[in-house]
Amino acid sequence: MLSNGFNVVGFNWIASSAATELENIVMDWLGKMLMLPKSFLFSGGGGGVMQGTTCEAMLCTLTATRDQTLSQIRRENIGKLVVYASNQTHFALKKASQIAGINPMNFRVITTTKSTAFELSPKALRSAILSDIEAGLVPLFLCATVGTTSSTAVDPLGPLCDVAKDYGIWVKDPNALIKALSTNPEYLRNKATESKQVVDYKDWQMALSKWFRAMKLWLVLRSCGISNLRNLIRSHINMAKHFEELIGMAKRFEVVEPRHFAMVCFRVSASTMGKDEKYCSSNELNGKLLESSNASRRVYMSHAMIGGVYVIRFAVGATLTNYGHVTMALKVV
Repeated sequence: MLSNGFNVVGFNWIASSAATELENIVMDWLGKMLMLPKSFLFSGGGGGVMQGTTCEAMLCTLTATRDQTLSQIRRENIGKLVVYASNQTHFALKKASQIAGINPMNFRVITTTKSTAFELSPKALRSAILSDIEAGLVPLFLCATVGTTSSTAVDPLGPLCDVAKDYGIWVKDPNALIKALSTNPEYLRNKATESKQVVDYKDWQMALSKWFRAMKLWLVLRSCGISNLRNLIRSHINMAKHFEELIGMAKRFEVVEPRHFAMVCFRVSASTMGKDEKYCSSNELNGKLLESSNASRRVYMSHAMIGGVYVIRFAVGATLTNYGHVTMALKVV
């Protein structure tokens, strides 16, 4: 409400210097919280922008990558560009790829398996890249994930980035995004922009204008503090760990994938299905369990299909959740 009340039109620094400068500050704060290298921060020559959604962020990154690559291989070769992801990657990447003009046939979905905890295999990635190069295609973009939506799988970032680096997939030019999205008609020109000493966020995002989102993050960080936020996240992770332990002790259930963060993927084990339950498949039974659990209105969970297996996802993320709620959730299930 407060950020909307200011009603800023923050497309460039001269239009709302306060919104721009505050976003510079809180993005550096966030970068330090995440322990990013100094080169990622404004104070280290980098910088960040608060996008409206993850989809927008993906599209901006793809657009910058696409334009940088096409400047080297000529624009008429856009049909040769290839994007790589795993079958655990969020579907928003495929949508962003299509909007960016990538041929849907060149969107590579690399299969992951339970034996590797559904991580994207560097070996499989390299094999896919080599096959595309032999076919005359151009590897463009790799999306690795830390905590996939369906199973919280964590891709091996180091080895994957090594493979990407070997084939020039990863874009390291910090100016690539600005070059791809820059708009500078006469009516937007001003001394501040021309000085190159300020940030015009219109060149860092898809939209021209910008909400005062930095105010929201500033208020959260100033009122809660980094330590309290970290403690809240650790508390959620510990409660998820407790639920995982409770599920492990229950004979009828199994944890499908090891818990990484604050989400537990579990299901009724097929081996424990009773005679009266054999009329339906294991997936159908778990679907009915989720439906009835949510119908109780005491707990709300979601599901995912992982390797053809229906799993129930128990996620801890509410501010007021406590261990009593976790225990109650298991009783409901």
